[in-house]
Amino acid sequence: MIELAADRLILTPGDIDLTRSPLAGLEADTFVLGAFNPGMTRLPNGNLLLMVRVAEALREPIFDGHVHAIRWDAAEGFVLDAWKLTETDTSDPRKFEILNQPWKAMALTSLSWLLPVELSPDGLEVVAHHYDKAIAPQGSYQCYGVEDARISRVAERWLMTTCSVSPERHSTTLYTSDNALDWRFEGIVLDHQNKDMLIFEGLVGGEYWAQTRPLGSLYFAYPPGSEWRAGPSINLATSPDALHWKPHIEPGIRPRVATVSTARMGGGTPPVLAEIAGMRGWLTLWHGVEPNATPVGTYRTYWSLLDPEEPWKVLATSHRPLLEPNPALTEPIKDQMYLDNVVFSTGIADAGDRFVVASGEADLACRITHVPKDAFVPSA
Repeated sequence: MIELAADRLILTPGDIDLTRSPLAGLEADTFVLGAFNPGMTRLPNGNLLLMVRVAEALREPIFDGHVHAIRWDAAEGFVLDAWKLTETDTSDPRKFEILNQPWKAMALTSLSWLLPVELSPDGLEVVAHHYDKAIAPQGSYQCYGVEDARISRVAERWLMTTCSVSPERHSTTLYTSDNALDWRFEGIVLDHQNKDMLIFEGLVGGEYWAQTRPLGSLYFAYPPGSEWRAGPSINLATSPDALHWKPHIEPGIRPRVATVSTARMGGGTPPVLAEIAGMRGWLTLWHGVEPNATPVGTYRTYWSLLDPEEPWKVLATSHRPLLEPNPALTEPIKDQMYLDNVVFSTGIADAGDRFVVASGEADLACRITHVPKDAFVPSA
């Protein structure tokens, strides 16, 4: 077990004031299903900023023989769509599947928006909730919500990727800022389903670089005896301007046959330049998922150090998880839990002899962890 300098929940659903929510005008009773998966960066004043995903859900999604979804509409604002119970599978309280479709189709009983929350420089105290700067859907391409922000600072500009959800597409959208509080929408930058786009915090060879994780329902097998396992992996892309991205030809971080803990994997925190175990490179924290009896499996945080000039090359990594789900943290709010065994790291900041790591815990709350730099010990 890695000894952590600090480890606590900094924000839980009870800390969110829904009277100040972008959905406050919706004529339905809602609650905070989760306040989690926060992007993180350091503000010009030295404080840390979390961009928290607030999943606001219908308290009673099923009534009058229908199940309901929240959707943003250009003409009417936030509305409810009703689907017949006989035409849906509602076994998962977070979503429902539309039956008898040629492709798998689903809708959500919640809608996510982003809340900026300012923390003290060490991330251990909340300074302010910036409801006036919340980010909510503004187009049909994100009518089901804006999710899972990741923030990178490149030179004097902040770049934030988000996942925008809609029937049109499941895309990655980009926002930029000069102060990390006031954000400008720049458009869609990845048009395929991609949950984990992380922009490197610095240029490589004069170009922007990013980790991506495209998803699909079919993967081709590696040959027998290969060290790699077919499935979702962390790919790379480059851009001249952070708007137009080209996939890099070399593969990035791939799941290994030797461990079931990374049967599924994806990016976590934006890569930052750091010195680890006497080597300088791009430090990236990523998640590995071990299948179990639950629908989602067990999520843990791992790390890799990438070559500073050729980031497709891994200089060092560890098969030992850096962070694991911590049931003791969620014990006081266990009555609000709808899944467990999940830690999903989404932000990192340098704090001298340690890193401040922001994570989503159990898709419910925001977790802040201080990880000493000497905890990054490469596997043999």
